[in-house]
Amino acid sequence: MTGSNPAGGKPHGSRITIEAPVLRIGAGQSDYEGLSRYVDFLRKPRGLHMTLLHVGILDDLVQDIEAWTKGMSRSENVLPEIVGWLTELPVLQGFLGKSDKLVPLGGGRLMGLEVDVPQEVHDYQALLVQGLHVLLDDLGLDNIDDFILSSPALGYRSPRWLPHIAVGKARTRHDPPMEIAPVPVEFGDSQIRNRDSLPLPG
Repeated sequence: MTGSNPAGGKPHGSRITIEAPVLRIGAGQSDYEGLSRYVDFLRKPRGLHMTLLHVGILDDLVQDIEAWTKGMSRSENVLPEIVGWLTELPVLQGFLGKSDKLVPLGGGRLMGLEVDVPQEVHDYQALLVQGLHVLLDDLGLDNIDDFILSSPALGYRSPRWLPHIAVGKARTRHDPPMEIAPVPVEFGDSQIRNRDSLPLPG
């Protein structure tokens, strides 16, 4: 995919996140499938992941930045800067976590495993947010914390990051947090979801 954007086209429409893929929950498939007693429509294990930073749809983020800067930051300059920053991020090596709780997510629509992770994972997530601050400052934004929390593309609900894995649909919108038998969770190296959709430079 090239960096060109034909009139009316939407070549950068894939949702971009930095995430750690889940390799294994518990001892294997049966431990994961046991979570079906707590949720409706358990997600397929292949796509399970922990989001470290939600970037969103690049076109939408560019529009948010243009609006925030009142047009001072132009899309033809902003998009290459964002893509360059994303592709130069360091990789977080795979790690082990554990979970003993299911918590409501997305306003109660979903349930997910709340995961205890090593300190280096918290440090990496903080590094991502700090890097985002530097990127936005370089792009001419002011009041960057306000922008991050208000940008629909970035989709932040709270400045506090809760390590979690969405596993299925909640049975009701009012499901409370639930204690479960502790399970280890194995994660792979961090990656950019939909990296192949990023526009090429030039």
